[in-house]
Amino acid sequence: MQHGTRIIFEFSEQADRDAWRSINDVVMGGVSSSELRVTAEGVAIFEGIVSLERGGGFASVRSPFAGMDLGNFEGIEVRVRGDGKDYRLRVRTNDGDEGVAYQASFQTERGIWRTEELPFEAFEARYHGRSVPDAQPLDAGKIVSFGFLIADRQAGPFHLEIDWIRAYAEKGY
Repeated sequence: MQHGTRIIFEFSEQADRDAWRSINDVVMGGVSSSELRVTAEGVAIFEGIVSLERGGGFASVRSPFAGMDLGNFEGIEVRVRGDGKDYRLRVRTNDGDEGVAYQASFQTERGIWRTEELPFEAFEARYHGRSVPDAQPLDAGKIVSFGFLIADRQAGPFHLEIDWIRAYAEKGY
């Protein structure tokens, strides 16, 4: 672990591989599909197809997580290699499927590994795809799950590789 960072997922542990589940627009009648699989090298791959048919248009994966107090950190960084599309990192502070999720967007460059720093202040409250302007700001001390989302009418196949997810800039270092 680097000074001032904390690994959240490296995808080398079996628990990191098995914890993720897909939640796609089929929950509202759409036909998009996605999965998260892990390569032998320990890289997670979030891939699938986003379809705009039947009112759809999003695909996501989420990890149920036992909770992590990241209140002493500035944000989350992810090392990713994408397909040129835009994605969102999502976190939840409640353990149910309903409720507000907080998300921060990042862009990818086709075939290029990038480390994206997402400060906690950049995470916006969303509920079923809509902004929640009167929601409380993200409390990083109460994060219980992490996830990735592709939406915004980006129809077609997608492919996002994730090397790791970690908290960065621990306060006091």
